[in-house]
Amino acid sequence: MKATLKDGLFHLVLAGLCATLAMMVAGGSLAAQSTAAASPQVTFTKEVAPILQEHCQECHRPNAIAPMPLRTYEEVRPFAKAIKERVSARMMPPWFVDPNVGINKFKNYGGLTDDEIATLVKWVDGGAPLGNPADMPPPRKFDDDIWHIGTPELVAAMPEDLVVKARGPDMWKNIVVDPGMTEDRYIKAVEIKPTKGRRVIHHIGTSLIYPDGGSAVIQAKNANIFEENSGRLMKAGTKVVFGLHIHPYAEDTTTSVEIGFIFYPKGYVPKQVAVTELMGDDSQLDLPPNTDNIRYDSYLILSKPTRLLSYAPHMHTRAKAECLEAIYPQKSEQRDGSKVETLNCINHFDFNWMMVYEYATDVQPLLPPGTVLHLISWYNNTGSNRLNNDPDNWIGYGQRSIDDMAMAWMTYVNLTDEEFRQAVAERKAKQKEIESLSSDSAPKVAASRVTLPK
Repeated sequence: MKATLKDGLFHLVLAGLCATLAMMVAGGSLAAQSTAAASPQVTFTKEVAPILQEHCQECHRPNAIAPMPLRTYEEVRPFAKAIKERVSARMMPPWFVDPNVGINKFKNYGGLTDDEIATLVKWVDGGAPLGNPADMPPPRKFDDDIWHIGTPELVAAMPEDLVVKARGPDMWKNIVVDPGMTEDRYIKAVEIKPTKGRRVIHHIGTSLIYPDGGSAVIQAKNANIFEENSGRLMKAGTKVVFGLHIHPYAEDTTTSVEIGFIFYPKGYVPKQVAVTELMGDDSQLDLPPNTDNIRYDSYLILSKPTRLLSYAPHMHTRAKAECLEAIYPQKSEQRDGSKVETLNCINHFDFNWMMVYEYATDVQPLLPPGTVLHLISWYNNTGSNRLNNDPDNWIGYGQRSIDDMAMAWMTYVNLTDEEFRQAVAERKAKQKEIESLSSDSAPKVAASRVTLPK
């Protein structure tokens, strides 16, 4: 039989359709296999429990400060959705530096990585399964008596315990302790530690009072080990003042704290002396009732070359955010006027967590003389603020939690001109080395770069 052009076209189209269908089936099967291979089930015992042990259980365990323990599957499963919401918003664990603004590399980083957040979210979205009990890591052990700085050479404790009643207003106690210093020594490391009733201690501001009446603030809520060749002087006859902000916690609670010191060897004088300075003139703070996004600005002028070590924002219950920026003495390369750089933003300030953000050594801001540190604080004095018990009330500066503040503790060391030039040169050389690496590694450090002075 003679084949026609029409018959040929029919068979050609049919063959094409069959081939396309086969490819679609095969492709769908491969895609399904690929998806299955790329998306293994996330389980509590294998993936979730290690994250909780590392980042959460320091607080979420019996007799600690969190409202519920998160150790076992039975304890965690009822809070699965809440955990997803809090970690996705970067509200838990408490670490409130915006990861997309300014410096994002810290010695004491306490947040979750993007991968850890994705793992917890995937676990919840997948039904929060238990997994194989054999995959469960052994329970984490905690020792609240441990000193994170190592064994102190000198420990000063409150002379007696303080009993905090279950009900009542916040209290402020300045408790003076004589640690018995008989000679001048430079502090290498310092740590303040609650020994009882840590739940009722909101925060501790600790100072050294020198025999001549001078004083120095110690920002030592975290274990604080000073940079090499830097420290803080503790003179003979120096006394320690514990400045306790205490609030009741539903039951009568006995509390006490102590401070531990490790010193450099006798006679050693470090090249650089660390200073902690309170930044922020908030005496004129003015928060009108039922008003959101209220801004307050504070400034600190640096007269010497400075290496900034840490930033500790401090506000109260109406606070919502705070940013720290440096206004440099040189002009901007892009526009007329001073060069301005945002160092950090706290985009979700939480009064319940007074954090000290300690910059990693290789990204500590190097600030030339004449730099102005600019602190920008925002407040929400409306009913949408869950911590605001009276949005109809005007709020100003005050010590009470129902008052407010706009400040930060800045810890830094002053450098000589030569030390500053050398530090800047080393930092620039390191940045060039980083930029010469592969494009895969460069984005990981971009967020932690700080513009260096010329």
